[in-house]
Amino acid sequence: MTTVDAAVLTGLNAANAPCADSSDDVLGRLTGARLVPVATVEEVAHAEPLARALVAGGLPCVEVTMRTPAAEGVLARMAEDPNLLVGAGTVVRPEQVERVVRAGARFVVTPGFSSAVVAACREVGVPVIPGVATATEVIMGLDAALDVLKFFPAEAAGGVKALAALSAPFAGTRFIPTGGISLDNTGSYLEHPAVIAVGGSWMVAPSLLSTGDFAGIEQRTREAVLRVASLTSADESRGA
Repeated sequence: MTTVDAAVLTGLNAANAPCADSSDDVLGRLTGARLVPVATVEEVAHAEPLARALVAGGLPCVEVTMRTPAAEGVLARMAEDPNLLVGAGTVVRPEQVERVVRAGARFVVTPGFSSAVVAACREVGVPVIPGVATATEVIMGLDAALDVLKFFPAEAAGGVKALAALSAPFAGTRFIPTGGISLDNTGSYLEHPAVIAVGGSWMVAPSLLSTGDFAGIEQRTREAVLRVASLTSADESRGA
């Protein structure tokens, strides 16, 4: 297993250091947002306008996937925005943890369960949300003392029906479904009591990023936030 030296944290901007937030703080903010934009960004120059568009649209969090050569630079630039909670996604190797922490990641998301990545995150105190799609993987998460997991790929793995079946034996485990989530099916996931938030890329679609349509990103973000607010209001009305 790769060990991340404590010196990794030296020189980090205090606002971006992972130790500035507890896992409860980060998960609380994601739970409050109910939506996590999942952005795959090709150009560092898009980082700052993307951050501004998300915050202006009312959604102060983002998962930047480590899928492009520019990803770490994008993450670092977006992490400079004090109004934005920035995490690193598609982290698949423990040595990546050091790099994304240096870049300013406040949380780490993985597409599958890696004990080595979880251990590396623990080493530096950054919250980690591993991907799971089976009961065996959920138990691996429980063995690692994690109670929030990413259900991925949500739609391809069977959607809400599969999530309901998977979560049933694991009371207290919460999920962030990601993969195939859209504005149209967001509500069906958020209505499930085990779901704290959903992750999706429709707000930050590659087509919008490639053309620099940050006004479009802001509009989609605002629409998504309003949709979630309407769902919350409906739930409160039914419970009244």
